[in-house]
Amino acid sequence: MLLTADSAHSSTSRYHAARPAEASPGSRVGDVARRILNVVCALVLVVLALPIMLVVAVLVKLTSPGPILYMQPRVGLDRRGGLVPPEVAGRRRIDHGGRLFWIYKFRTMHVAPPDANQTWATANDPRITSIGRYLRQYRIDELPQLWNVLKGDMNLVGPRPEQPRIFAELRDKIPDYDRRQRVLPGITGLAQISQSYDACLDDVKRKVDFDLEYIRRISPLQDLKILLATLPVVMLKRGGW
Repeated sequence: MLLTADSAHSSTSRYHAARPAEASPGSRVGDVARRILNVVCALVLVVLALPIMLVVAVLVKLTSPGPILYMQPRVGLDRRGGLVPPEVAGRRRIDHGGRLFWIYKFRTMHVAPPDANQTWATANDPRITSIGRYLRQYRIDELPQLWNVLKGDMNLVGPRPEQPRIFAELRDKIPDYDRRQRVLPGITGLAQISQSYDACLDDVKRKVDFDLEYIRRISPLQDLKILLATLPVVMLKRGGW
């Protein structure tokens, strides 16, 4: 999993020839059913997790200087199904690959200078705070993203959203990477229950394969199965650091 000390935007314009928009995966009825499932589950989880989140917020504030929440722009759903050139995009001069939104997490790293370089997070990363290590292992740092789900930025299940600049780099290096944006990104997903955090580009490629497999089979039932499969991954700290 890639983490950075500061948010970043893509600074280069990237355009591809316009192509007809692809149909959204799954039926319209299935999409509505999945969205209802996500909102209901997110509301229930917010109520159940609220005491935990309040305690975590206090611990984050007391154990290291800096904000409680970590906010960063991420690439979300691409409703167009394709990339458009500048003469079609109009005012949208930079194509990020999808609608940008702010993702919320509990901060798990020490605040770094604005010019800090982006690097892969490692098992014993010195940037991770004392409480942050536990939050990451049990995925508790992801709980504020329930608000992203209620806002409509994300679903509980879907491909993990990436930063704009990193998305632009991976789109060039991994075939069909941008096809992940045909559905709303998620807090968990088939890739997250099947593989641990990313440590190299090959890890990302394998996760993209899982994401595309999820999109091919998308359904409310599959979402429920992935949500249930997420529980042992979280409780047993599988693949987290």
